[in-house]
Amino acid sequence: MAELKSISSAPPSVPGGYPPGLYDAWRFAIYNGLSFQIVLGSPMILYAKTLHASATVLGIIVGMMPLLVIFQLPAAHYIERVGYKRFVLSGWGTRTMFTFAMALVPLSTAFLDQTTRLVLILTGLFGFNLVRGIASCAWLPWITSLVPDSLRGRYVARDAAMSNLGSFLTVIVSAVCLGESPHPWQYAVIFTFSAAMGLVSLVYLRRVPDVPITETERGSNTAVPWLAMLRHPPFRKLLRLVVVWSVAYGGITAFTVAYLKSETDMSDGKILLVTSVAFLGGLGSLWFPGHRLDRLGCKPVLTFALGIWLLILAAWIALAGGVLAPLLMLVLLIQFLMGLFAALMSIGLSRLAMAVIPPMGRNHFFALYSVFANVTLGLAPIGWGLLIDAVGGWHGRWAGLNWNQYSIFFALALAVFCLGLVLAGKLHEPRAASLDTLLTEILVTTPRRLWSRFWPGDRAA
Repeated sequence: MAELKSISSAPPSVPGGYPPGLYDAWRFAIYNGLSFQIVLGSPMILYAKTLHASATVLGIIVGMMPLLVIFQLPAAHYIERVGYKRFVLSGWGTRTMFTFAMALVPLSTAFLDQTTRLVLILTGLFGFNLVRGIASCAWLPWITSLVPDSLRGRYVARDAAMSNLGSFLTVIVSAVCLGESPHPWQYAVIFTFSAAMGLVSLVYLRRVPDVPITETERGSNTAVPWLAMLRHPPFRKLLRLVVVWSVAYGGITAFTVAYLKSETDMSDGKILLVTSVAFLGGLGSLWFPGHRLDRLGCKPVLTFALGIWLLILAAWIALAGGVLAPLLMLVLLIQFLMGLFAALMSIGLSRLAMAVIPPMGRNHFFALYSVFANVTLGLAPIGWGLLIDAVGGWHGRWAGLNWNQYSIFFALALAVFCLGLVLAGKLHEPRAASLDTLLTEILVTTPRRLWSRFWPGDRAA
């Protein structure tokens, strides 16, 4: 492969608006969120628990999706033969068929025992996640080629918001449908709903225009120089932060739920509704318009988001350590902030990847990026779970805190976030503004602009 260059090959800026098809891509994101959040999220975990799945099995269910992204590495070689759009459509269509198959499992109660049904669910999830892992390697190269560089920040911000909107609605629908003591047919209903939303998402995915793969992006027939790609300085620095972020964040969602379940008096239904607020926080990322990413860069945004994550983890330590009481409003606030700043991290990392990944070998670069991020996300909950189980019922008191399995977990996660904050400062982004510029924009310029808009008379005064 020729020398790696950190330049962008995106199409020129489109005057007057977004390229054709982006609105359909956002509609796809909403319905995709309505679909996958059921079979990969809390509803599937709750159904597996009705089948008496062990903690190990639950860990496999949680980690299966990110771990199977590793198949992007061999799959990336075939994108240029198939084309971006056809590659993604084939994968998303096939995985929807697996969802329909899983919807039949809860209806087999009369003639299949729990173990067999659990095996069938795991088999369906494996097929679903395998196909998803393979097909998703074409998504980011496709969107990067479709969206001009000047609009990418706005695109990823709205895409994340639409996905979070779909996920939030999914959790609400699931909570209403399942109720307090759900029967098997209720799980069949929400799994069928997931499959139906998957079909609707395909309608909008088909409307997104394809992008021809240029000779530069195709590369050559020689062996892929994975080591040279890993040594590409801007990409290497980005991967370091991605891995650290994935380790720190990988267990947060699962084990905050576990903490609320075991250490508070919240019912399962209330916990499900409480955690749904995180998706509202993700939707709130629209408060941070993508044009700021395009104008100020990703580096200050990532630094700012990681700084807030330190405060979020400090709050969880205080809750688990007995300093703060787990009041409903406090937990709702923390969940909202978690969703908001997880979305900003995802937006910032995706936008920066689009900026620093060179056009030559783009498909393989994005595959490598996705594999590092997702495999770490898959392994992190397993590692954190082993740590929590190892601590077990041990507890002690130091520095005014009760130290137990959850407060220790949150404290170690905070330490990893600190490392991420250091690595964010070393990112390579020549056009990035300083953190002071971003804070001035958020705390001074934007409030002043809003004040002037709603009270214009004050400006004359």
